[in-house]
Amino acid sequence: MPRTVLKTIVCPNCRKLVSVDEASCPYCGTLKPGSWIHNNLVTRLFKDPARFIKGIIYVNVGMFALTVLISFQNLSLSMGNPLHFLSPSLLSLRLFGATGTFAIDNLHRWWTLLSATYLHGGILHILFNMMALRQISALIIREYGIHRMFSIYTLGGTIGFWVSYLRGTHDTIGSSAAICGLIGAALYFGKSRGGVYGQAIYRQIGGWVLVIFLFGFLIPGIDNWGHGGGLAGGVLLGFLFGYHERKIETRLQRILAHLCVLATVMVLFWAIGSGFYYLTLV
Repeated sequence: MPRTVLKTIVCPNCRKLVSVDEASCPYCGTLKPGSWIHNNLVTRLFKDPARFIKGIIYVNVGMFALTVLISFQNLSLSMGNPLHFLSPSLLSLRLFGATGTFAIDNLHRWWTLLSATYLHGGILHILFNMMALRQISALIIREYGIHRMFSIYTLGGTIGFWVSYLRGTHDTIGSSAAICGLIGAALYFGKSRGGVYGQAIYRQIGGWVLVIFLFGFLIPGIDNWGHGGGLAGGVLLGFLFGYHERKIETRLQRILAHLCVLATVMVLFWAIGSGFYYLTLV
């Protein structure tokens, strides 16, 4: 009698050998471990929220390090001011995806509405933004889920920069517009949910909003239109997406989050590739 050959694969989550036909991994519970559709790289990214947020932070730090390195390697691009130590030059930021009227009107680089989220103008700029991201993302993941959180982060930042562009901002960068998108979603959640918990969230996030715009008016160079646009976008997206207590996460929302990841990867690769290409022409 012919022998049946059992096909095995490595579970994409726990890395143990399982049958390719298993409905779920007997070791870690991963659904359909043999299905590429259910367990591709993008899908696996969303299964560990803490690692996912760290990944966003690593990408921001990587882009910051790249722009700083390019600025130092090309001294003609920097202003030579010691106060700008560990601050990328304006040209370096423009090369790698800064947005605003200069990039969009002059260079027709609409994709910078997304890439600008991952660029920062100094060590304090990125430090404060990443600290804020870690804090607010935990709340949004708990109440909306990781998929809706990343869609709000990506689309909220894009909306914020689009509003800033419409108001004539020449050059703008930073993840604060995307973070304001998360803050807007948290603000909507607190107001919509109500009760003791909802009111506490609403008051705390409302205090954040007040501080953000107070700093925006007191400190020059802060893109208040980007912050305001991101905040409004976050409120709108929070309303449209819904949160766990009001609406379960849908397949369409998961697909949208996957598309946001793919769009981000493609745009950043394009920004890096085109940045190095134009750098050779400078």
